[in-house]
Amino acid sequence: MIKNISLFTLWVNDQDEAKKFYTDVLGFREHTDVQMGEGFRWTTVVHPDHPELEVTLMVPGPPLDEDMADAVRRALGKGSMGGFGLATDDCRGEYERLSKLGVEFVQEPAERPYGVEAVLRDNSGNWLVLVENRPFTGEDFPHA
Repeated sequence: MIKNISLFTLWVNDQDEAKKFYTDVLGFREHTDVQMGEGFRWTTVVHPDHPELEVTLMVPGPPLDEDMADAVRRALGKGSMGGFGLATDDCRGEYERLSKLGVEFVQEPAERPYGVEAVLRDNSGNWLVLVENRPFTGEDFPHA
């Protein structure tokens, strides 16, 4: 039986810079950073409260073929790669804190039926959703 998600791959431009962003700015901690041979480096970070979920910071390259690696590099360059969601108890407060640290936000905190949401970019151009959740039902969303 599958118990949970334990690993998520996030494509980045530079593993050192990405690791620094996720640890120094967002508060994750380094989990693994090892050379695996032939220039392949396995680098993961975890959130301190959820060490069971490793985020692999992977540069475009093997095991991708060169065409796919180029496509991922182009998507990173455009800032069109999705990342993941980050839960917070205070979206507006985190927005202020992260903005002062130089984090780029593409959407300021905004009220949504499910809570308060802001969208930021990491230093590779991946977008991350910062959400302060609140209970909601289907009636909270407009219907067509």
